[in-house]
Amino acid sequence: MTTPAEANQNPTRQHATRQLHLNAFLMSTGHHEASWRLPESNGLAGTDVAHFQRLARIAEAGRFDSIFFADSPVLGGDVGRRPSATLEPTVLLTAIAAVTEHIGLIATASTTYNDPYNLARRFASIDHVSGGRAGWNVVTTAGDEAAKNFSQPGQLAHFSRYERASEFLDVAQKLWDSWDDDATVVDKASGVWADHDRVHAINHEGEHFQVQGALTVPRSPQGHPLIVQAGSSEDGKNFAAEHAEAVFVAHQTLQDAQAFYADLKQRTRDLGRDPESIKILPGIVPIIAATEAEARLLEQQLEDLIQPEFARQRLASLLGRSPASLPLDEQLPADLPHEDAIEGAKSRYTLVVELARREHLTVRQLIGRLGGGRGHLVAVGTATQIADTIQTWFESKAADGFNIMPAVLPSGLQTFVEQVLPILRARGLFRTEYAGSTLREHYGLPRPQSRFAVERSLLGASA
Repeated sequence: MTTPAEANQNPTRQHATRQLHLNAFLMSTGHHEASWRLPESNGLAGTDVAHFQRLARIAEAGRFDSIFFADSPVLGGDVGRRPSATLEPTVLLTAIAAVTEHIGLIATASTTYNDPYNLARRFASIDHVSGGRAGWNVVTTAGDEAAKNFSQPGQLAHFSRYERASEFLDVAQKLWDSWDDDATVVDKASGVWADHDRVHAINHEGEHFQVQGALTVPRSPQGHPLIVQAGSSEDGKNFAAEHAEAVFVAHQTLQDAQAFYADLKQRTRDLGRDPESIKILPGIVPIIAATEAEARLLEQQLEDLIQPEFARQRLASLLGRSPASLPLDEQLPADLPHEDAIEGAKSRYTLVVELARREHLTVRQLIGRLGGGRGHLVAVGTATQIADTIQTWFESKAADGFNIMPAVLPSGLQTFVEQVLPILRARGLFRTEYAGSTLREHYGLPRPQSRFAVERSLLGASA
């Protein structure tokens, strides 16, 4: 492995076969929970379309692969303590598509509280509107609060959520294939608009869904929008190995990231897929300044703005405990259950508990560590130090790229583009220009063939 120091001595070294993939994870005023309290922040950014359009243009100017929006069908947390208003992300992506040309557009949507037909139609529409730049972050939604917004008494069991998600995605992909690429004829002379034989009812009959089809939207520029997944429990990893083309994940240590990377690539290989067909992108929260001391000061300024009681409520919810059972100046209780007993966000639960145990953190200290990125790696230092961390993880087979999560927006994204990306480019690690126009092309992934076209070709060959 080439070290960052060696790369600095040879800045023209090129990575001919492997380069970083970078996604910008956009969240209102930034990923630090206290970012909204800074004088520079727009407290109403969560519903300001122009704010997100500006962020997308900054990321596109940096030649990022994509931008990404998280989402939840429940109003979470204490709205009295932190901005909680969010726009529905697929709607937001259409507004961003109109002011960008190349950058990929990824939105989160839940398989637990949607139906496949409507969601497949929505993402195919975004793919058409954007000229082939849509991606879907497939999530299963935990928590009783969300269930009660959809006429359900409580959340589905963790395994059941993933069973439903797998069938949901299968139906969506059948629907995306329900129009052959050449189905639309538009022959005015003959009066034929489409070839009826190339538009297919999918007639899906499954445990969770019964869907006839076809979709109302012709096959989109990418064939299928890019499939992203963000869970790293056992069920999540199995789902990713079977379906995902990009994975957003949280890790605190290089060793944990390497183990996850090797495990998921092997699971993908075991299912007969090319391991290079799945891109693993850990989250990183860069806090950048001219010196490390100045960066540490920025981090401390943000941490000082955290409201401990609000943060403790959120931690208690994750751990399944009451806030009163988590004294701020004591360590986590010794009797917390194993991940197997958790029906909510299993992998994040384990990450947080292991972080607290490994570093012997009090609840107050843990809240401070989680304030910047909710368990994602927080990297504090100069632009060169941030670039060194990214390169080390990339070349150590801990990542195929990164989910960049600026602590403060828009300034953190702008600083990353202006200061870190030039270093990565000088080391031959990141593109200078877009090589294609679709999100799949950015990630180096093929356009999938329609299953109906493949079946017709096989029938023709056997005739």
